[in-house]
Amino acid sequence: MNKNKCIDILLGVAIGDALGVPVEFKNREYLKENPVIDMIGFGTHNQPAGTWSDDSSLTFCLAESLIDGYTIEKSANNLLKWYSENYWTADGEVFDIGNTTLKVIIILKCGVSASESGLTTEQSNGNGSLMRMSPLIIYLKDKPIETRYNLIKEESSITHAHMVSVIACFYFVEFGIGLLKGKEKFEVYKELQKTMPDFLRTQSISEKEIKYFERLLVSNINEDEEDIIFSTGYVIHTLTASIWCILTTNNFEEAVLKAVNLGQDTDTTASIVGALAALIYGQSQMPEKWINTIKRKDDIMDLGDRLFNS
Repeated sequence: MNKNKCIDILLGVAIGDALGVPVEFKNREYLKENPVIDMIGFGTHNQPAGTWSDDSSLTFCLAESLIDGYTIEKSANNLLKWYSENYWTADGEVFDIGNTTLKVIIILKCGVSASESGLTTEQSNGNGSLMRMSPLIIYLKDKPIETRYNLIKEESSITHAHMVSVIACFYFVEFGIGLLKGKEKFEVYKELQKTMPDFLRTQSISEKEIKYFERLLVSNINEDEEDIIFSTGYVIHTLTASIWCILTTNNFEEAVLKAVNLGQDTDTTASIVGALAALIYGQSQMPEKWINTIKRKDDIMDLGDRLFNS
C-alpha cells in the first residue's frame, strides 16, 4: 500500500469536515439558494476557514490509538483527552459534540469501562461512531473479515453499541477497504450486496437489523433522486447519503461539495465522503487551496505517515 493513502484519507476527512462546518444544520432549501462552492469560514460555529470539528478530531484520536497496536482502552482514553484536554482539536477548542458521545464521556469519567460504556438503545444511533472509523480502513485491510468485524464492533461500541451503528461502521470500513485495494466503486458496491448480508447472518444479526440497510444492500441507490436522500445525523441517513454522493459524482471536489449541499449534518456527511473520495481520487485531485487552508495540515500529514509506519 502506498503511504500516501494514509495521508489522503485523513486529509479527505478534514477537508470534507471543514467544508461542512460553516453550514452545519442549514437545510437543503437554504443551500440550494446559497450553495457551498468553496471553503469558507465562520457561519454556524463562527470558526475560521479550514477549521474541522469533532468528526476529524475523533478520527485522528482513533488513528493515534492504532499506532503501536490498538486497544479499546487507548481509544477511550484519547476520546477523554479530546474532550477534557482539547487533544487533536483544530484550534485548541472543542466546539461541537454529539449527544451520545457526550453521554458516554460522562459515563467513562464515572469509571465505567470502555467495553461497557456504549449506549444500546435504538435512539442512540447517531453517526458519532461512524464519523471516526476511516483509520480502520488502513489498519484492518489485511485482516480476516471476522477480525475486521469484531474490532469495528468493539470500537463503535465504546460510544454507539446498538447493532445498527455497528453494521453502519462495518459497511463503511468494508467499502473503504475495497477501494483501497483498487476496486472500482460500483464493483465494491455490488460485491457488498452479495457478501455482507450472508456474513451478518453468520454473526447472528437479526433480519430486522439487516433490513435497515436494504437500500444499500438491495437497491441501486445511485439511481435515487436527491429528494429521497436524507442527511440528518441518524447513522443510516449519513451512511446512505455518503455512498450516494460517491456513486453519483466523478471527482473529489464534486463529491464533497455534493455532500455539504445536502444540508443538515453537513460536516459529518462530507467528512465520510471525503475519506472515500480520497481513496478513489487521491491527494492530487484535491484542490490545493483547500489542503493549504486546513488547520494543522502538517500534523495531519505526519499522523498519516506514522499510521502507515506503525
